[in-house]
Amino acid sequence: MRSDSSPGTLPAREHLPAGDAGTPVLDVVIPVYNEEKDLQPCVLRLHEHLKRTFPYAFRVTIADNASTDTTPLVAARLEAEIPEVLNFRLEQKGRGRALRTVWSASDAPILAYMDVDLSTDLNALLPLVAPLISGHSDLAIGSRLARSSRVVRGPKREFISRTYNLILRGSLQARFSDAQCGFKAIRRDVAQALLPLVEDTGWFFDTEMLVLAERAGLRIHEVPVDWVDDPDSTVHIVKTATDDLKGVWRVGKALATGALPLDRLARPFGDDPRDRDVEDVPKGLARQLVGFCVIGGLSTLFYLLLYSGFRTFSGSQVANALALLVSAVANTAANRRLTFGVRGRGGAVRHQAQGLVVFGIGLALTSGSLAALNAASSDPAHSTELAVLIAANLAATVLRFLLFRAWVFSDRREDRASTVVASHTPEQGASSPTYATVPYPQSRRQPYQPLPQRPVAPPDPYQTTRFRAGEVADRSWEDATMHLQPVRPTDTDPRD
Repeated sequence: MRSDSSPGTLPAREHLPAGDAGTPVLDVVIPVYNEEKDLQPCVLRLHEHLKRTFPYAFRVTIADNASTDTTPLVAARLEAEIPEVLNFRLEQKGRGRALRTVWSASDAPILAYMDVDLSTDLNALLPLVAPLISGHSDLAIGSRLARSSRVVRGPKREFISRTYNLILRGSLQARFSDAQCGFKAIRRDVAQALLPLVEDTGWFFDTEMLVLAERAGLRIHEVPVDWVDDPDSTVHIVKTATDDLKGVWRVGKALATGALPLDRLARPFGDDPRDRDVEDVPKGLARQLVGFCVIGGLSTLFYLLLYSGFRTFSGSQVANALALLVSAVANTAANRRLTFGVRGRGGAVRHQAQGLVVFGIGLALTSGSLAALNAASSDPAHSTELAVLIAANLAATVLRFLLFRAWVFSDRREDRASTVVASHTPEQGASSPTYATVPYPQSRRQPYQPLPQRPVAPPDPYQTTRFRAGEVADRSWEDATMHLQPVRPTDTDPRD
């Protein structure tokens, strides 16, 4: 897994403007490999649908990844005949490679893709990209497993699809319902930060991108689709399933070991309500309590099993100390990752050291309880020892949560922000860590007529200059005499 690139700071989600002259709002990529028969009907149908229903300028990009039949000739003819069609040729196979290359080179703010067989009804395309245009979501996917979806396919593929998604939910804790539907969209600024972390170049590309996006805290919008299975599909189910399982293992291992810097992609204050400091509302307290209780219950069982095992060859005090030490290290690691949302290796040693201090307090409580029990009875029963230890551990658990929240992981947000090292905010002029790609031909950059613009009122000489909250935070402004006003009320922050 790549660990040399870190997600960068993203601008606040905003509704896209009416459009810049000559720049398409939507770029729909169609990855193809030896699709000489289906390519032209697909492009013509898609182009006609977009011209009739899509209110913004658009582009249809054919991503030909190393076809060996006449697909390149068909793509070149379509590019020459239709102004909104662009042909992009790659010399290596792999759907993921084609999508990453074309998306990284595109200048459209909304990037989408669909399979060439058009199994998905095109009426779902506008609902797919609308949440991205409005600024509501970061990614959008078509789902064949939503309750209101209408799907026609054989029992074999239905079983494989549902089994695969169950595997994702069980192994990677994925919450999206359909990872394999060839109907997805993403905002370009999100793609620039996310694609460098996606390693797969084949069919697992979609799943890996969605899992990393979800773990990074991005919002994924799901659209129920009408979908009809293509009986002539060239996808090799067995090989694809094997590669996907290998990808699940690779991504799961990287996430478990903290090899990926996947803290939530930082946005300006106010874009995420979880980043707001609301008076009298402890941030994330309910969720942290639930997570801590679950981990605490599992840790207690683990501790009791260890204690019973160590007790067979050592005294009660030694067995208690060893069992508590091992379970405390595991408990701190689990709470760090799952309860308080601290990912990556930064600060892990310090957190474990602080956790050992908390362990010392728990050891004093449990050891004191055992000492009191031994003082009261010279030979207490094993069940009595366990009952006393359970009561002492409950008291130690409450104290551990308070110390974790107020002391060990109190600087969670600062740790998270410190892991963001790359900036992808266009206004700041920062370069994005994208893959080197062949740029779009300059002659095809502006094939569209300008969209109608809203009337602009004459400038008011007394109007104060407006700044975005992100610009105020990073001090990209210089004139201290200007009056700073937020674009939205939610962008206000006393720290700015």
